[in-house]
Order: sequence, then structure tokens, then C-alpha cells
Amino acid sequence: MKTLAIAGTALLALFSTIAPSAVSAGEAVPLELHHQIHGEGAPLVLLHGAFMTIETNWATSLGELARSNKVIAVELQGHGRTADRDEGLSYETMADDVAGLLDKLGVAKASVMGYSMGGNVALQLALRHPARVDRIVAVSAAASDKGLAPGHKEMVQHLTADLFTGAPMVAEYQKLAPKPDFPALVEKVKQLELTPFDWTADLARIAQPVLLVAGDADVVTLGHLAEMHAALGGHANGDVNGPSRSQLMVLSDTTHMGILADPAKAQQVAVAANAFLGTPAPK
Repeated sequence: MKTLAIAGTALLALFSTIAPSAVSAGEAVPLELHHQIHGEGAPLVLLHGAFMTIETNWATSLGELARSNKVIAVELQGHGRTADRDEGLSYETMADDVAGLLDKLGVAKASVMGYSMGGNVALQLALRHPARVDRIVAVSAAASDKGLAPGHKEMVQHLTADLFTGAPMVAEYQKLAPKPDFPALVEKVKQLELTPFDWTADLARIAQPVLLVAGDADVVTLGHLAEMHAALGGHANGDVNGPSRSQLMVLSDTTHMGILADPAKAQQVAVAANAFLGTPAPK
């Protein structure tokens, strides 16, 4: 329980330091996703992490990303200014929502950058709508719940809305949500986190270049990152075969939440993302 308390305190600390297609039968109708457009250039969709908004996730990096891209920053189901639906959260449905937004905006193809939950959605967008995705930057994302650090699910099982009492992000949620119900959002995120999933083998179907980014003390284990990198076409002998189509960037002395909480590291990731997005793909 001491470990849970420390993890819960770290979670609250993060949110206290960051500024505030056609639908087939059986598929959810895409939501009207709140979005903002910044900058000019090739389209880049930004997908935030759980409990976050455009501002709280991207405040320290959006300006840098918009220097080289037409940024389409999105708020996903039940987050920020986007309405919720009766069904729970799923990476697949949120990916379909993003594809629906691209349809609405008339964007045939875009690169996608997501953090944590948003990074998982980015991977699902590439798996479910491959023709719509140019490149992917997946920050602190996992292709399997088996790749999460020991103790993470135990912490999530004890997650309640009360743990967020006094956090600025709760006041932000109450101000922005069309029909605010923060305890319901906590429960949906909790169930999403506790639902088993494994797309590691499916990653081989992603032909687009992918940049995986994580901290060396992330919730996503380094072993799983290496497994994802290999499945995405990495781990080639570059001296013989040339650069891999996918890349891996690990930040030293960095936790899952530290990637955002430290403005210098968030800026470092944004600069690396711009370089990756602007480099021709290996032949």
C-alpha cells in the first residue's frame, strides 16, 4: 500500500504542475471530437493521455510541433470538450472516432502523435485505418498490457475520483466537459487500463515508419519497447541494411509522467518528433 500511495501522489503531482468514414454494422457512431488546428504543413494529429486535454498534454510542446506541421490537436471521448458516449472507452473505438474526424476535415492522410492512452489509440488507428496514417510517434505507449511495469494494475485497481481531489485538472474538467461526471470518467479509464489486450504480433502489419518514445523508468517496460521495436521492423543491422523504418528513443532518468512534467524533456521529444516526421523514409 505504501507503493500505491507514492504512485498516487506522483499522479496528483503531475496534474498539479501542468497548465491547465462510413460506419459498419455494430460499430459505434463516431463522436464529434473537439479539435484545434495550429500551424501549417503536413497534417499531424495529436492524441492526449487519460484525464488530459489539449492544453494539459501539449502545453509545452505544441508550439514546437506547429513550427513544422499543421497540427490537429484532438480531445478524445469523454475528455475535455468532447462529449462522452454510453459505452466505455476502447482504443479501437477512439481510433475510429479519429478516422471520422479526418473524414470531416477532408484529410486523406495524416501523421499521428499520441501520449500514453493516445499513443495506444495512434497504434490502433494505423491497424484499423492504415490508408489514413502517414507516420506515427507513440510516446509511452504499449501494444500489450503484459508490457506494463509490475504493480501498475494494482495501482489502477485502487484508483478513485477522490484521489484527484484538489487537482487543477478536475476543475478544468468541470469547466470544459459538456456534461461533467468525473467519477464516471475515472471508472471508464480504470476499466480501460484493466482490460487485457495484446497487439504485439499485429504491429508487423504497420508498414508506416514509427518512432517509439519512452522514459527509462516508464510504466511501459524497456523489454516490451524492444519487442515493439522489433515487431515494427526495427533491430536491423544498420551498418549492413541501412536505417530501420522504425526508431526507438529512450529518455534517461525519466518516468512515464516525467516526459510531460519536465518542459525540457517535452521539448526534447517534440524536436525529435519533428526531425522524424520530416526525414524521408528508408527505402
